[in-house]
Amino acid sequence: MTSLPQTRRTLRLLGLPAASLTDSVRGLARRAAGVDPDVVRSQLRRESADRTRRVLGELKGGALKAGQLVSTVEMLLPQDPEQTWRETMTSLQQDVPALPFDDVVPVLADELGPAWREVLPVLDPVASAAASLGQVHRGRTADGRDVAVKVQYPGVAEALATDIRTVALVSTVAARLAPHIALPPLVSELRVRLLEELDYVHEAGVQRRFAEAYRDSDEVLVPGVDRATRRVLVMDWMDGTPLAQVARDADQATRDGIAVRYQRFMLGGPAQTGLLHTDPHPGNFRLLDDGRLGVLDFGSSLALPDGLPPTFGRLIGALQAGDPDQVTHALRRAGLVRPDRPVRTAALMDYLAPFSEPARHEEFHYTRAWLAEQFGTVNDPRNPDFAAALSLTIPAEQLFTHRVWLGVVGVLCQLEARVPVRCELSRLLPGFDDEATPPPRQ
Repeated sequence: MTSLPQTRRTLRLLGLPAASLTDSVRGLARRAAGVDPDVVRSQLRRESADRTRRVLGELKGGALKAGQLVSTVEMLLPQDPEQTWRETMTSLQQDVPALPFDDVVPVLADELGPAWREVLPVLDPVASAAASLGQVHRGRTADGRDVAVKVQYPGVAEALATDIRTVALVSTVAARLAPHIALPPLVSELRVRLLEELDYVHEAGVQRRFAEAYRDSDEVLVPGVDRATRRVLVMDWMDGTPLAQVARDADQATRDGIAVRYQRFMLGGPAQTGLLHTDPHPGNFRLLDDGRLGVLDFGSSLALPDGLPPTFGRLIGALQAGDPDQVTHALRRAGLVRPDRPVRTAALMDYLAPFSEPARHEEFHYTRAWLAEQFGTVNDPRNPDFAAALSLTIPAEQLFTHRVWLGVVGVLCQLEARVPVRCELSRLLPGFDDEATPPPRQ
């Protein structure tokens, strides 16, 4: 991938909203000519979704990473009865255009040496997967082991730097308009995570820690690492069905089983490894033939040597009380609201229901319909309850863990899964039992 100049990348991204304005004018003209309005809207939605997918897929880097993040929580996408946006953007999790093999051969030669064919005598020139920062080819080592070879796109480091600068600028402007929203610290944390993803030696170290921690697990499999350089990572090959396909094709029992393992891995990983896997989108997870959860892509992780911080658990636990006065007391006791700051607790309870509602149930059925109802206005400043969330004093460095959990909820809803929640949070989420009240009698 030859990196596009910064101006050209920015113009291509800005071209997406500009094209939407053009679509609106075209739509008005076609309706004025007598074309059925529903037909016009459907065609324009498809064209707009396809255009967005094509641009993000071609730009890769931070632009594609952002698209994959949004696709994890489908309710952040424009809604339409034909689910055009959902289908198109979900494809970013798996169906990303790869570079021609000849474009990545120089990276292999630079990183593994001119005799790289002695290391990998068999390497499929057709990529088996492509993502935002690199693509994967199936190969075989000199001693006959099947491996996955992850090769970083040439020029992607420069492209990512451009995208980060653009996002940082936007977040700085937004923070001035809404000074209580901690966007710059979150973007700073995101910058660190994305830059780490460019270093495959770092990723290999993280993957080895997870692989060792889950070596004897009957629920999770992490591929072993063969070798790593800054831009090439060679690991054991792992077959399996991507979670996006499981969500589309599997029966309820299968979806429930893999969802339980997925939730446990995301919540329990920090306690077992001192690290949080911070890229929860379905393309990084597989359903293996033996029912285990296969986990890929450890480029984005967050060091949590003491496990998950208790702040989030205390917040969810505090919201369990049905009475607003009890919730206010629990929030203040947990240090989540400053003593001198008034709290509109009822509004806060409604606003954070997507996080707290599942925790009220021993078993919860995550569905797209529930997500549409609950999450539609979570990040919308126009929501009158949005200001209530600004009264919380969650440390900025911990906001990243909350973003990850938002992604986890999105994936569970894609799976339409029934999973145990309250007992799992009590066991795996530090701080939850500090503030949680018993669920009301049914």
